[in-house]
Amino acid sequence: MDQPLTQRVDQPLKPRGGLRLKPRRHRQHTPNQTQQETQAPRPSPADVPVLPGPGIPLPSPIPVPEPRPADTEAPEKQKTEGPKTTGASDRFNEEQSHRKKQARPEPSATEPSTDTEGEPELPAVAPTPTQKPDTEKAPDVEPPTVAPQPPQKPADAGDNKMLPDPRSADLPDAKMPAEEVACRDRLKTLGVEFEERKAESNPEIGCSIPYPIVLKTLGKSLDIGPDPELNCKMAEAAARFAADVIQPTAKAEFGADLKSIDQASAFVCRPRNGTQKLSEHAFGNALDIASFTLSDGKKIEVGPAPPEKDAKFLDAVRKAACGPFKTVLGPGSDADHSLHFHLDLEPRQHGGTFCQ
Repeated sequence: MDQPLTQRVDQPLKPRGGLRLKPRRHRQHTPNQTQQETQAPRPSPADVPVLPGPGIPLPSPIPVPEPRPADTEAPEKQKTEGPKTTGASDRFNEEQSHRKKQARPEPSATEPSTDTEGEPELPAVAPTPTQKPDTEKAPDVEPPTVAPQPPQKPADAGDNKMLPDPRSADLPDAKMPAEEVACRDRLKTLGVEFEERKAESNPEIGCSIPYPIVLKTLGKSLDIGPDPELNCKMAEAAARFAADVIQPTAKAEFGADLKSIDQASAFVCRPRNGTQKLSEHAFGNALDIASFTLSDGKKIEVGPAPPEKDAKFLDAVRKAACGPFKTVLGPGSDADHSLHFHLDLEPRQHGGTFCQ
């Protein structure tokens, strides 16, 4: 707010002649004027001290009032409104304003806050955040005009053709070979009952059994069923194994005779599971045994977890089969043989065996 212009004791009298000085900001300074302004002003009559005469006491100095808080804004207001007084008072006020300006820091757009010490200064220009990629709209992908086709399978993937086996070419002769005749004579000596069967073959797959027989028994008082179709060599090996191993083992473990054997598979024209190699069943050269029945009616089934006494009997039979037969498989070897013993006479190099 503007202060009323009242004559103060510390202000000089207006200069004579009624001339009004221009504000300093509107004056045009010349070198001579600058030198004159820097010189001490001529004192006005009011500033000349009056010497007292003899016996007259000296006047006490007039106290100068301290600037009020409102006066801190006076220089700014005087700068905009122009000076109200002239002479020494004007210069006094200007000097006060100049000192306050030097004491007060210049304002700036990036002046840091002084409320808290130790805070970092804010940058002059606020950093612009990195624009995020525009992921809201994914580019439109046009569907293919033609649906993709699955890769073609090999030409022979779906065939029933098996890997070649020399036995696939075996065909019956007009007259039965002497070896086949001798095999049948041995079966009769063992008390095995059998029937002749016509030759079977499948040139497309490769299965062949030129001189098959169908077993009715495996020896005296030892049945096998359902009637398996085998080649004579495999039939003789099964009959001898039943008489020499299975029968005495059953008598020792259970105190009863072996009455019959239940078979699960004999001649079957097929490959090995999951392969293109012909199974030994495709030549009547393999027999699968599922269970044994004793003379007292007890049945012993082949399985992954038989009773303890049955397991002992089955384990003895399985171990003894490795030798007379070239391949022996059963529970634990794979899932396909978990419920039966697989026995065959597959020819192997050096007469080796595969028992698992």
